[in-house]
Amino acid sequence: MVKKARDIEDFLHHIYIHMNEADQFVMFSGLTMQQFVKSLGPLQNLLLLKHEYEDSSFNIHTQLEFVPDEEVLTFTKEFMDNPTDLRWIDFKDERKLNMLTSQEQAELLYIGHKKEPIRSPFYYQLQNRFVYLSNEEESMTKIYFRELNDSLHLVVNILNQVVLNKEKGASFWRRKQKVGYPELTMEQFVSHKPLLKEGVLLSLYKQEKSKVSYDLEIRLLPESVYPDEIWDELTALMKQSPDETIRF
Repeated sequence: MVKKARDIEDFLHHIYIHMNEADQFVMFSGLTMQQFVKSLGPLQNLLLLKHEYEDSSFNIHTQLEFVPDEEVLTFTKEFMDNPTDLRWIDFKDERKLNMLTSQEQAELLYIGHKKEPIRSPFYYQLQNRFVYLSNEEESMTKIYFRELNDSLHLVVNILNQVVLNKEKGASFWRRKQKVGYPELTMEQFVSHKPLLKEGVLLSLYKQEKSKVSYDLEIRLLPESVYPDEIWDELTALMKQSPDETIRF
């Protein structure tokens, strides 16, 4: 029996990820600020290196605007429907922010402009976990992670949230509420970490069987396809067999 090819509409979610382990950053396409905050939050205060946010606070020492930690969710909602270029670095305490040297401040300005650091972008004074650099025109987000495994938790949490939303929506029509839902584990995902260093497209699909399960298809992108072109080439890419599949 010939296996029926999946239509593009059958897939629930796609995300591109390319990990640079040496420099501790990951390139994403298909990631939003809202997904990032929801999956790895709560976040610390955010020092804004490039933004179009009108309700930020101002730090006199660095002459930069920032978002206090208690306002991060409000800040995130601002860009849900109107995505924009956004570059920030988190920090623990404004008192420590005021201790940044002129050299360190210059390095932050360089990061905001060039989207890359001169040296390690993790500062003792800031105690930052991330450097978030999005480019909406190219549909790309570059994130530096102090702990690179946070990038894996990010993707796993996003995919599990998609599954949860799908199953909760389906259970609305069932008489009996479902107790548990399929869940992608970190162990399953980490076992495929070497592929992430090559640049992959992750595509989530629901299997309809006697017992509900999901497939996460992993496709290595051909060199002819650039990350910002993925969404234009998605239909053609989905016709190609996945290089690996995780079922959960």
